[in-house]
Amino acid sequence: MTSLCAWRPVRSAGQPQGSGRRRGAPNSRPKRHQDGTAPPASSGSGSSSIDGGAPLPLAAVPLPLASTPPDNSHNGIHLHSEAGAAEHVVLTAPVLEQAALAPAGNEQQAVRAPAGSKQQAAAQRKAPAVAPIVLVARPLPRVLLLHCGGTMGMDAAASYVQDVEGHMVLKQGTGGMYHKPGRSEALRPGKMLGNLLTQVPELKSFASLDLKVVFNLDSSNVGPKQWVQLAKLLDAQRDNYDSFLVAHGTDTLAYTASALSLMLAGFRKPIVVTGSQLPLALPRSDARQNLLDSLCCATASFSPPHVHLQEVAVCFGGRLLRGNRTQKTNSSAYQAFDSLNYPHLAAMGVDVEWNTRAMLNVEGVYRPRFQLDPNVMRVPIIPGPDPRAMYGDLAARGVKGIVLESFGVGNMPDHVDSGWLPWLKEQRRKGVMVYLSSQCAVGPLHPQLYKSGSSALKLGVESGPQMTPECAVVKLMLCLAYRDLPLGMPLAGEL
Repeated sequence: MTSLCAWRPVRSAGQPQGSGRRRGAPNSRPKRHQDGTAPPASSGSGSSSIDGGAPLPLAAVPLPLASTPPDNSHNGIHLHSEAGAAEHVVLTAPVLEQAALAPAGNEQQAVRAPAGSKQQAAAQRKAPAVAPIVLVARPLPRVLLLHCGGTMGMDAAASYVQDVEGHMVLKQGTGGMYHKPGRSEALRPGKMLGNLLTQVPELKSFASLDLKVVFNLDSSNVGPKQWVQLAKLLDAQRDNYDSFLVAHGTDTLAYTASALSLMLAGFRKPIVVTGSQLPLALPRSDARQNLLDSLCCATASFSPPHVHLQEVAVCFGGRLLRGNRTQKTNSSAYQAFDSLNYPHLAAMGVDVEWNTRAMLNVEGVYRPRFQLDPNVMRVPIIPGPDPRAMYGDLAARGVKGIVLESFGVGNMPDHVDSGWLPWLKEQRRKGVMVYLSSQCAVGPLHPQLYKSGSSALKLGVESGPQMTPECAVVKLMLCLAYRDLPLGMPLAGEL
């Protein structure tokens, strides 16, 4: 429960002790008994000051507060703690009276006049009014959870069986069974949200959560069509929610996170993409912790230390990663994702350790882009084969963009009989856009250091700071749809 304060009179700043002497005797000292003790303070001054001077100002001091009113009367002031709108504390009238008469520091105890006496009436006329204190809790942030399928959307009972060692494994040849939207009761938003909050009730302490089932697909079937659908939905709901969660399958999660970050550049609200390696209903599922961590990060600006996440991020396995720098690096571990060429945004342990220096500082206006040209392919350079024979005329087959994955910092075979430079020249002449990347996950790109790399740049091949292959593919799709958008211009921290 949030700490609350009541008001009581204390000495004002800079006011010396004993400065409230009676008028007409500015230099006199209070008379003392022969035994050296001071006489009781006069109660007839009509003031709440300790020694009869001017009324002292009020200051906030913590007082113990009753969590419930002593009876059904309405003589209390309802206080809302910041722990949640449903939590109340009642500051009762006796507590306020006690606060007004409580001494400050080690000063003498105030002497309360008998109820109904002339002294008390005079004190009530002259004492400063104590304004009621009403602390109103900030409402819980509104968060929209967009369900897109993946392991979280599987029918766990129909998808998994127990092997001889007691492990839960997918049924061979199925890849998991998915509930059908519109046909399965399990995918009705109300029922699904209810089940979710039943299994992970802690979610309710972070946010006021709404859920929408966008689609329920194995993520290998999620592509540009679904990315556009998601981006349009997020754009339409941007002003209605404080943060967004996207529950997604793991196989193409990095592609979706990259797409949303580029299509919604400048969105300025948290969009956290997460998923799980096991369905929520199974024992030892990582779905529960991933959901809690994701919601914690998405709503971090509403609680200390008030970190403002303004980008698309991936939260998985106790890590918060920039969405367009994320890659799936492990097929079965709970820490399935990493950003090998960029620092993590946060690490979730007992506390959330934020790396605010690595977080995106959004500049410029928000400009959503909802068009993608999917005619893009990744081409890894491998020793030996001639690309003229292996890949042929890609332009003639409708390919408009190539992510060419080179060796090291941007090197490739440069002998004429190897075919790579002649093949690149022909594809560029036919208008194919080419982005030169590296097969290395970490390190810079410097193709100009090599003869082949320099020759490729002269042919119009574009390169620059290293992008992940997933992000490079999506950005090439975006730049093909928006020809005025340079491939080398950073949009959302991807370069």
